Amino acid sequence: MAHGTRGGGGSLLARMATEKRERKRANRQARLEAAIEAQQKAKRRRQVFRITLLVLLGLAFAVVYWLVAGRGSGDDEPAPTTTTAAGSTESTAAGETTTTTGLPGETLTGATPCPPVEGAPARVGTFAEAPPMCIDPAKTYTAVFDTSAGTIRATLDTGRTPQTTNNFVVLARYRYYDGTRFFRTDPSIGIIQGGGLSNTEDPGYTIPDEGGKFTYAPGDLVMARTIQPNSAGGQFFFGVDDAISGLDAQGTYVTFGQVTEGLDVLAAILATHQADPASNLGGAPSPPVTVNSVRIEES
Repeated sequence: MAHGTRGGGGSLLARMATEKRERKRANRQARLEAAIEAQQKAKRRRQVFRITLLVLLGLAFAVVYWLVAGRGSGDDEPAPTTTTAAGSTESTAAGETTTTTGLPGETLTGATPCPPVEGAPARVGTFAEAPPMCIDPAKTYTAVFDTSAGTIRATLDTGRTPQTTNNFVVLARYRYYDGTRFFRTDPSIGIIQGGGLSNTEDPGYTIPDEGGKFTYAPGDLVMARTIQPNSAGGQFFFGVDDAISGLDAQGTYVTFGQVTEGLDVLAAILATHQADPASNLGGAPSPPVTVNSVRIEES
């Protein structure tokens, strides 16, 4: 009897040991499955985080691109820009929408010949090619802006920026600027922009940047361009007051002239600025200012 009792106890201990091992295996399996599930959850969280980060970076890039392309400045100030569309739809200060198709003018095909010193007989609005060198850098050239607000005179720089000056002289002598407007004023950077009826017009070509990095001061006559290098064409802007130094951080806009007469006219125009919240250009003078002509004096 005693021997039989010991045998029954051994079976019980064996069963208990087996159950213990099974519980351990079950616990290990449960821990393993829990670890795998935790890893999968962590992996999903990382994937969601990466996707969210990419979306946020994309949105941030889009906002920065809009600010730079539309407003133009790395320090959140709008910069003088020009685009290459043939026409545009723009918002007025009153919120109305008008369609701008550009001024009437002839089209030059092929190579651009140098215009007569006294000016072409009719306005040319589109060119197939940038002009050759038509000025004599040893001479002095003065641009005379006859506007509905008064006369502005600017001496052009044939030393540091001969190509840019040549481009402006050729366009002026082809009467490209006749009948255009000072379509933009922006007191935040102290500028007045012109060279068309809106910032969407260009002569049909672009010119290289020259002269290196610039700083800006009242009275500067400067080429407008996009954020892309070598993208200036026919548009320009005047520096009117000290706020223009806000563009120094960029320094990419080519200064090619200096106002010698009419800075008071420009200041008076800037003072008529009417903000346009619907436009990324800031606003325009009110009443509008027409550029009747730009004539080039040479000596």
